[in-house]
Amino acid sequence: MSAVPRTLLRPALLPVWLGVFVLWLLHWLPLPLQAAIGNSLGWLAAQIPCKRRRVGATNLALCFPDVPAAQRRRWLRQTFQASIRAALEYGILWWGSAARVRRLVRIDNPEAARGDGVRPVIWLAPHFVGLDMGGIRLTMDQTIVSMYARAQNPVADKYMRHGRTRFSDIVLIERHEGIKATLAAIKRGLPFYYLPDQDHGRLNAVFAPFFGIPAATVSALPRLVKLTDAQVIPVITRQLSWGRGYALRFYPPWENFPSGDLDADVARMNAFIEDRIREMPAQYLWLHRRFKTRPIGEASLYD
Repeated sequence: MSAVPRTLLRPALLPVWLGVFVLWLLHWLPLPLQAAIGNSLGWLAAQIPCKRRRVGATNLALCFPDVPAAQRRRWLRQTFQASIRAALEYGILWWGSAARVRRLVRIDNPEAARGDGVRPVIWLAPHFVGLDMGGIRLTMDQTIVSMYARAQNPVADKYMRHGRTRFSDIVLIERHEGIKATLAAIKRGLPFYYLPDQDHGRLNAVFAPFFGIPAATVSALPRLVKLTDAQVIPVITRQLSWGRGYALRFYPPWENFPSGDLDADVARMNAFIEDRIREMPAQYLWLHRRFKTRPIGEASLYD
């Protein structure tokens, strides 16, 4: 591991550095063994009562009320397993060779990445556990642009930035920089790896149905397309079983988007994400409070 600034060597950061060291050690192991460790730790984490488990259980109950409770509990356990396995595999992204990262994440249809090959592209990348694996793999072949939320912990922030920038001069735009920098990068022809499906509050959001529940959803996608004439090309990275890594797939460009109806366009985005979740329900970010912001007058769904 490379030298670090003295400001990151404070005693309070020692537990985080210990975690980084563990990831560095684990990245030398064969991927199937890493996966087995991640699955075991995930199973253990799923047994411990905690806030994240309650959030995940609530989300699954809200989105799949007709699914038997036993199946939802199984999905929740698998969510912890998939999430912790992915977290351990960050070591490969941060320190593995380029050849190993290419083996970790295969791209099933790279020819579909640019759509018609003429207009700019926005890669719509929902929050599945393979999100960063797919994003970093794409930076190995070209320069891209993505939004970035600075991690509160400076050590974690250092290594997340390292992983995302080690293979190319990716343009990382922090959220507080606003939309202008993003528009400029898209108009320059850089693919925009866009993460649209977290609850960031009411600002620039509309309440669109997500599994039939009004969810505060950032409405930037149709606005960006209108301002840049970009194509929306969804991209999903699936975590494969038994330590076989990840598979990234591009979907066909959306036609007739935006439609001119902002609410309908945002609902279309959510509906697409719903369909992909139904294909692999345990790999979505259920541990996030997706329904945190409620329409005025509605009570919290997490109390």
